[in-house]
Amino acid sequence: IAERHWARFGRHYYVRHDYDELPAATATQVMQSLASSLPSLIGQQHGDYRISAADEFSYQDPIDGSVAVNQGLRVVFGDAARLIVRLSGTGTKGATLRLYLERYENHESALGWKTSEALAPLVNIAERLVRVGDITGRRAPSVIT
Repeated sequence: IAERHWARFGRHYYVRHDYDELPAATATQVMQSLASSLPSLIGQQHGDYRISAADEFSYQDPIDGSVAVNQGLRVVFGDAARLIVRLSGTGTKGATLRLYLERYENHESALGWKTSEALAPLVNIAERLVRVGDITGRRAPSVIT
């Protein structure tokens, strides 16, 4: 069923990298570093991806119209891919930094890839843009889902 769906509509590859139990100041530094670079990112080319938007995003509830601001930082590569970085306070201690990576493919040859392989180029771009490893010293996420 999934393969027929992908053949007709394309496939979204998605993964979330969690960096758990970070000192709050360190997690905040990651967010501030990326936030300060957002305006200069638009138009940059990273491999096959060109950044079309980079911002701090909000969410407006379609039912009650309420707006939740400061939901995270977003780097968009047209219709092809995006990165989202958010802080989460739901961890057991310290701060959790969540990095969401998503890529859309509709070429037949790309529909059966392993998720890790499909998203490897975005992981590399995220390492350069978000700088989690540089700032936190972590070389890998605590959890990948």
